[in-house]
Amino acid sequence: MKSACTSYRLRGKIAGMPIRRLPERAQHERAQLYAVLDGLWVATLSVAVGDVAQSVPILYGRDGDSIVLHGSTGAGTLRLLAAGRPATLCVSAIDGFVYAESLFDSSANYRSAVVTGRVEVLSGAEADTALLALSERIMPGRAAEVRPSTRKELAATVVLRMPILDGSFTVKVRGGGTGEERVTDDTWSGVLPVHTVFGTPQPEADGILLQASIEARLASGR
Repeated sequence: MKSACTSYRLRGKIAGMPIRRLPERAQHERAQLYAVLDGLWVATLSVAVGDVAQSVPILYGRDGDSIVLHGSTGAGTLRLLAAGRPATLCVSAIDGFVYAESLFDSSANYRSAVVTGRVEVLSGAEADTALLALSERIMPGRAAEVRPSTRKELAATVVLRMPILDGSFTVKVRGGGTGEERVTDDTWSGVLPVHTVFGTPQPEADGILLQASIEARLASGR
């Protein structure tokens, strides 16, 4: 079965990632990268710790030409990044399973992006602005509906910005069908689409109406 995954190998400290298999699917334009990043919410963030790669899932948001991350000041991976370790951030999504007439030709439609770099620790007004951008990306409109964060909460939160530099990212997207000529008449082939949708809201307290940001999100499906 053809895999939707591709091996990336770094050259230098923070270099672009050459793609050795199916390089025609790699796209290095920022518009393509931003389209993939803006369509997803969760990334895998990796940093080298000795001979081991330490990886954690993390919510993220793009703010202009940077990726904003946040977490607990006690998180080991984030402390390493804040100390200057280079990082790799990877996002991916399956958009459909491609059923061919053989397992070898079967595949998946997907979007993926890999960004490498170092992060900057933000504080003060910069951190506040970045956190707002992140919240608008993850829960648009919610910041205006909830209480402000307390000083204690902010003190326990580290805010990081990962600049997206030229040559530091790779994007791969696969779409369409099998691309193979049919050779049998009794085997179904085609694409089984995969979609992410919002379900019915589950309240924690009765009698409180949905606020505007949630209603808007349900209506838009994004």
